[in-house]
Amino acid sequence: MPTGSPGAGSPDQVQVTASGPLPADEAAQVLDLIRRAAEEDGVSPLSEHVMLHLRYGGDPRARNVLLWRNGALAGYGHLDPTDPVAGPAAEMVVDPAARRRGLGLVLGRALETEAGPAGLRLWAHGDLPAAGRLAAAAGFQRSRALWQMRRSLQTHIGRPQFAVGILVRTFRIGEDEDAWVALNRRAFARHPEQGAWTREDLNMREREPWFDPDGFFLAERDGHLVGFHWTKIHGGADKPAGNGGHGHEPIGEVYVVGVDPAERGTGLGRALTLTGLRYLRSRGLAQVMLYVDETNTAAIGLYESLGFAHWDTDVMFSSQAMVDREATAQSQ
Repeated sequence: MPTGSPGAGSPDQVQVTASGPLPADEAAQVLDLIRRAAEEDGVSPLSEHVMLHLRYGGDPRARNVLLWRNGALAGYGHLDPTDPVAGPAAEMVVDPAARRRGLGLVLGRALETEAGPAGLRLWAHGDLPAAGRLAAAAGFQRSRALWQMRRSLQTHIGRPQFAVGILVRTFRIGEDEDAWVALNRRAFARHPEQGAWTREDLNMREREPWFDPDGFFLAERDGHLVGFHWTKIHGGADKPAGNGGHGHEPIGEVYVVGVDPAERGTGLGRALTLTGLRYLRSRGLAQVMLYVDETNTAAIGLYESLGFAHWDTDVMFSSQAMVDREATAQSQ
């Protein structure tokens, strides 16, 4: 990997290393760097998916790119090469104390190298101006946006109306995992990220301090799972805010809502969403948030009808190689 100075006249000695899963000491340094960046920027620089792998050992298929400046960790990049359709995706962060030295561009180029000729998709959380400038300098184009939406839990929340034959209960640890993974796969068959979740992805989340089976609602018909609403509560001042930069006030999240394709059009998704909102309000929370693709107008319309409004945006940028690859695929 490249070494040397990031810019003319700079005395800094810069080294970039890339590897599979990180040893515990390096993972701890990365997590501390992420904490400092989140405090500086008001938004977590990395997604929950990456944070889980840093805390629990990492996906052996992923590449961890570390940028060192004068022997100290100054940047981190995570490359996920596992999506055979959309191609490699990455997230990155530079230590606030080491910014404006060209290190972001060095780290971005290293991630491109690791991604190879397929090109690279790069997430930027919070749509910060600095991220847009860096993407432009690297020749990346804006290619996708993920909305964060919010609403108050102190205003009216409608009563959920379930179709005849639907029973709702909460998640049972040690019993529902496999059935839920299968339902999630059916519900998100067209969603390359959520639909690819495995039993291990669920297991990691069950180990997180925020996991609450009482806030994980399952809908059954004739004893079979047909829908779910998994809620999440982000902690207060004594706990990390996690993905989204929610500040120090606790906030609820519509974490995932999924419905079996056979139940679509029955109002099940709306009813499950209302069930979760009422639960989060019962926990004393003032606000709730969720994430939705900017292009998913049907879902945005549903959430707007439930009182949600646009709050913030995460942006994906694509390298020129990725743009060319996608254009070729669309023309065939």
